[in-house]
Amino acid sequence: MTGTPPPADVVAAYGVAGEPVDLGGAWRPGALVFKPVEFLPETLWRADVLDALPGSSRFRIARPVRAQDGAWVTQGWEACRFVPGEPDVRRQDDVLRAGAAFHKVISGLERPAYLDLRDNPWSYGDRVAWEELPVRAGPVGLELVEPLVRARRPVEPPSQAVHGDLLGNVLFADGLPPAVIDWPVYWRPPLWAAAVAVADALCWYGASPELAARWSYLPEWGQMLVRALIYRIVTHDAATWAPGHVAAYRRVIGIALPYAEDAHG
Repeated sequence: MTGTPPPADVVAAYGVAGEPVDLGGAWRPGALVFKPVEFLPETLWRADVLDALPGSSRFRIARPVRAQDGAWVTQGWEACRFVPGEPDVRRQDDVLRAGAAFHKVISGLERPAYLDLRDNPWSYGDRVAWEELPVRAGPVGLELVEPLVRARRPVEPPSQAVHGDLLGNVLFADGLPPAVIDWPVYWRPPLWAAAVAVADALCWYGASPELAARWSYLPEWGQMLVRALIYRIVTHDAATWAPGHVAAYRRVIGIALPYAEDAHG
């Protein structure tokens, strides 16, 4: 994903200079990283939370940075500190452990009211997964989610603020804790966020079914996988289906359903 870099006056408003380097959807001039704001209420809430978040020996974060006038956003751009590291989708267990540490630290946050206003394919998929909206999808999407919907049942784990896209947004650097970045906020059980990462790894990054098995001791694991897959499939249904996508989801549905059918899953 590429686009237009932040204007020079936006960069200058944060007290930095230099030619922005394209990071793929974000831009780095100097020690800061700039991103276009997607949903202003979420950006402002997240900036306040991350600014106040205590440090941890188990994970790093990209601290938000205010412009020189004190604002979190300037001309539709937000900025944060650059954190060294690269994503590594092969380190799935390390991603899940970093996510668990991050979720523990943010567990006391109140539910942000803007979640009721956010309206995009991901929010719709999330609401469908948790039975807050009916499934509306094309023939392919309906075929894929049908066995998952049949396997879904009520769950007990409490919800909190979680990171809904962990797998590609945990960075690793030698000698440093993992860095959790690009936080899309959801109000769900932390185990659901872990299940989304596992489903992504199984579908798109060649993970072994043993990944799901290693985490299956967690309560309601099968139900979290079911909801993770419904979420991704319904969201995906808004795009174009390719044969490889359908085959990948079918394979992972076959992996997930036995956990959902287990008395503890």
